[in-house]
Amino acid sequence: MFVKQMEVGNFSVFAYVVGCERTKEALVIDPAAETSRILLEAGSRGYTIRYIVNTHSHLDHTMGNRSMKQLTGSKIVIHALEAPSLVHQPPYLLAVFSAEPSPPADVTVLDGDEIRVGDVSLTVIHTPGHSRGSICLYAEGIVFTGDTLFVGGVGRTDLEGGSWEELQRSIKERLFVLPDETIVAPGHNYGSEPRSTIGREKRSNPFVRGL
Repeated sequence: MFVKQMEVGNFSVFAYVVGCERTKEALVIDPAAETSRILLEAGSRGYTIRYIVNTHSHLDHTMGNRSMKQLTGSKIVIHALEAPSLVHQPPYLLAVFSAEPSPPADVTVLDGDEIRVGDVSLTVIHTPGHSRGSICLYAEGIVFTGDTLFVGGVGRTDLEGGSWEELQRSIKERLFVLPDETIVAPGHNYGSEPRSTIGREKRSNPFVRGL
């Protein structure tokens, strides 16, 4: 499995190119900005983007969807609970972010579904708390955590659909049950390092240590 982590745009968002090394099919997780740079990185390694996967519908993670879809013809994938808000963003937020609204989802997923590119399969883990339909994506050895779990931090819960109790439950019952050596690939570059592990976050993350 090929994984490329890229910090894009002005909000410290991590986008990821995840691909099958045999078939050269790939997907992009949260193409927030700089879609041409993301595609250049993928194309330089021979990968063709088949899917755009959003961990949730917030604009700082989805405002590159339209450009990425136009450039690649790829399908937009998001949790069913997030699909309505993906295309109904408040006009004032679009203005603040200087963003175009995302096209609607082509595919909606639920907990336990798999998203495949070639031989690579990512399992959808529904992790409400940051938003109702937030998801993480798990492949053996790595979990892409969006805005649920950061390196040394967690996602905010004060926006619509957020819940501190649900976020704690999601982290404890859905993420902290993964093997300790699982790499945590977060949705923002907010920590001391760009990646962590489940074991490290259990031991040292001050927001959820001891859950």
